[in-house]
Amino acid sequence: MLKHVFLMGLLSAGLAQAGFVRMEVKEQSDVLDGKVFSSAGVYERVIGKAYFTLDPKLAANKAIVDLDKAVRNKNGQVEFSADVNILRPKDPRKGNGTVLYEVSNRGSKSMLGHFNRAAGSLDPRTPDQFGDGLLMSQGYTLLWVGWQFDMPKNDQLVYLYPPLAPGLKGIVRAEFTPDQRETRYSVADRGHQPYKVLNPDDPTLKLTVRDRVEGPRSTLPRGDWHIEDGYMIVPKTPFEPGRIYELVYTAENPPVTGTGFAAVRDMIASLRSDAARPMQHAYGFGVSQSGRFLRTMMYYGFNRDEKGRKVFDGLLVDVAGGGRGGFNQRFAQASRDSNPFQNTLTPVDIFPFTDLEETDPETGMKDGLLTHALPKEFWPKIFYMNSEYEYYGRAASLIHITLDGKADAPIADNTRIYMFSGGQHRPAQFPPPKRGTQNLANPNPYAWTFRAMLDAMDNWVKSGKEPPPSQYPHVGTGQLVALTDVKFPKIPGVAFPTLMHLAYPENFGPQFRSKGIPTQEPPEIGKPYPLMVPQVDADGNDIAGIHMPEVAVPLATYTGWNLRSSEVGAPEQLSTQIGSFIPFARTKAERMKSADPRLSMEERYSGKEDYLRKFEGAAKELAGQRYLLMQDVPALVQRGAAEWDWLHAHE
Repeated sequence: MLKHVFLMGLLSAGLAQAGFVRMEVKEQSDVLDGKVFSSAGVYERVIGKAYFTLDPKLAANKAIVDLDKAVRNKNGQVEFSADVNILRPKDPRKGNGTVLYEVSNRGSKSMLGHFNRAAGSLDPRTPDQFGDGLLMSQGYTLLWVGWQFDMPKNDQLVYLYPPLAPGLKGIVRAEFTPDQRETRYSVADRGHQPYKVLNPDDPTLKLTVRDRVEGPRSTLPRGDWHIEDGYMIVPKTPFEPGRIYELVYTAENPPVTGTGFAAVRDMIASLRSDAARPMQHAYGFGVSQSGRFLRTMMYYGFNRDEKGRKVFDGLLVDVAGGGRGGFNQRFAQASRDSNPFQNTLTPVDIFPFTDLEETDPETGMKDGLLTHALPKEFWPKIFYMNSEYEYYGRAASLIHITLDGKADAPIADNTRIYMFSGGQHRPAQFPPPKRGTQNLANPNPYAWTFRAMLDAMDNWVKSGKEPPPSQYPHVGTGQLVALTDVKFPKIPGVAFPTLMHLAYPENFGPQFRSKGIPTQEPPEIGKPYPLMVPQVDADGNDIAGIHMPEVAVPLATYTGWNLRSSEVGAPEQLSTQIGSFIPFARTKAERMKSADPRLSMEERYSGKEDYLRKFEGAAKELAGQRYLLMQDVPALVQRGAAEWDWLHAHE
């Protein structure tokens, strides 16, 4: 049975106006049987569903696409709900007064893994799923609120339950790139819930295929494929790996997906005004899709609640690159990202890219992520954190260069930018795998920095202490260059990319920017923006950025890029989100035999002890600069020892 009382303070905060109304609590229990987390004491979990109402006429809600067309209750309000998970100190007096909200990536939960070094879990219950308890020992209230509705069914994910806009129709574009021969493919992205094709037998439906993003489309004969169950495309002969297939079709009754922004905004606002345990501060954390959500949330002005109060004081935006996303449009597909050879030409790499106002040289449009809808007093402090991959595969350079590619763009006072040198989209496991790529995946463990970054953000917000300086490649210093100007060494058997992800001015039709309604799919594209990538040293490792000890004292070349293997097709294309780990030769003799231009391990270090001494020195230097926690240095050194042992035990 559901418990219908959450906290009277929280309830009363929501009843005064539209926004958060109430919460049905499904579970309220002690974490780890009442384990005491330092001075924060015992933690409890609260799992339930939050209910919201929105006034479509309110200025704070005007940016939500189709909200005015959604079903309303007798009071003229639009109703919806979202799943909520909370981990918090049981005694509110023992917390630090700060809520840390993670934007769930496709409904999942990862912040315990990122900050507590915990084992991954959608429903953490065991000691290993809470790791070393860093967030708990510091007294944070941890929050997850559902903002996306269409993930695969899983009781442990957090969902948004959006209102519908009945009777509306519109176009949807499905695109997929198989890695093997496939006999059927869904119109939805990666197993998500699809928008069904309104008329699957329509003879005018057109399924096309092409071999590169800008390549010519060939139309598959209509009799050679059909649609089953309204969403599954079934060809007579299997789809081929390494090719881009595309179907544009009509759907109806769109969900009002922009209510996800309001759910986050209003839940945070309620926690901050809760009479029983008010949160003085709120930080947002998002990785990849979730980071793009935060960038989009700022663009539409949702860092100001319905009462004109600030929502987030700080944001930690990880590996979002220059993107936003399809989170607030008619028939939005939030899961679809924008990659070099997958989900291409989606509304992700959309002008503007910088926080401050910039000018699109092709259209003459002026706009900025923060300046679009937020007065300066509502700007949060922001850490933009990207790996090298985002420069190759996510248009990251656009967040800090001018759009003519000739200069570094000015950065807002409230923003810091950090690049993790030689990192892939998310660090690979160690030992590193090789699946569908030409090189081993990149295990550079830069996620250790997140613990220090949160500490820096907390100090910046609460005491005004300046965070560590930005660390990213600049045009003016020659650290950021065109792809053709990268001086990557000629390593035997390793091909350097000749293609990368491009971002274009995209025209989805005249109603897209003003009303969020795409009428042109696929979009018309203009001349690509001048994307740039980090320059490298003689080993092929990035010159600029935050150098983890693995990169500062290397045993290999670490890159943000990797190429697809011939087995999955299109071997000239970048592999989505995967970097490369290219070990040095162990001895000078091995290096000379293979003609590798990079010094061998033997030539760099007198032995394991010498290597680990230098490795530890690099780790301590990073900790002294506040990019790592000093308490984490021993664990990193242990990891370095494991890397040395593995490389010397394997051919």
